[in-house]
Amino acid sequence: MSSHASIRVGAVSYLNTKPLIYELTRIAPQIDLRLEVPSRLADQLATGELDLALIPSVESFQDPDYTIVSDACIGCRGPVLSVKLFSRVPMANIRTVALDEGSRTSAALTKILLWERYRVAPQCELLPLGNSIHDATTDAVLLIGDRAIHPPDMPFEASWDLGSEWRTWSGLPFVFAMWVGRRDRDWTQIDGALRAARDRGLAHLQQIAAAEAPRVRLTTEECLGYLRDNLHFIMGPQERRGLELFRTHAQRMGLVPTYTEQLRFSSPVECAS
Repeated sequence: MSSHASIRVGAVSYLNTKPLIYELTRIAPQIDLRLEVPSRLADQLATGELDLALIPSVESFQDPDYTIVSDACIGCRGPVLSVKLFSRVPMANIRTVALDEGSRTSAALTKILLWERYRVAPQCELLPLGNSIHDATTDAVLLIGDRAIHPPDMPFEASWDLGSEWRTWSGLPFVFAMWVGRRDRDWTQIDGALRAARDRGLAHLQQIAAAEAPRVRLTTEECLGYLRDNLHFIMGPQERRGLELFRTHAQRMGLVPTYTEQLRFSSPVECAS
């Protein structure tokens, strides 16, 4: 890939993405970085408006020509804090769910966990990005991103942190998003830049937290704790296993197309698990 050609790269503007794109355009000036919500990024990658995007993991299952370009990812190995299901009834009694419009991965994860845990297959509707939890009349509401971190100011019968629930149920980490492009491109240089940006971001979590905390109405320490303790940004062997298990269940439930090929990774796996 030419170092001079502009590469259209899409990423989400959430707090959890900041360590992955820290100084990315300084490391790789050929990158034209565009910020969007996850679901729109996936659409723009599919239509060719973007060359590479940090997309929800469920979207990477949509096309067998996709390859996972880097081991930089947004994942968790336990409670994630920013993906939560709030229910007005016991989980086993849920019949309707409002799903945050921002992400399709969390919506698929909600459906899988409700089915596997309780054989519950609720009717689903979208909670538009501009709407609050107060606008939903459903039994349960899925919130993601920065607004999920703050507990709602109304009572709920039960709540799930989906990262924690997945870990308890599967024994594996969960990967919410990763860098994805088409397999007919040479992503070697870009992979190096994405890893370098991630590593630099991880080395500057304190600075990122201090800069972002006011925007998401957290203290710097709360923000730092979330980035450092709740999130995991390296896709190792366990993350890959969790990703494959998620795809298997998403296919089984008809949430994504079924094809038999393994997920494609253009980046070598990290040795550490």
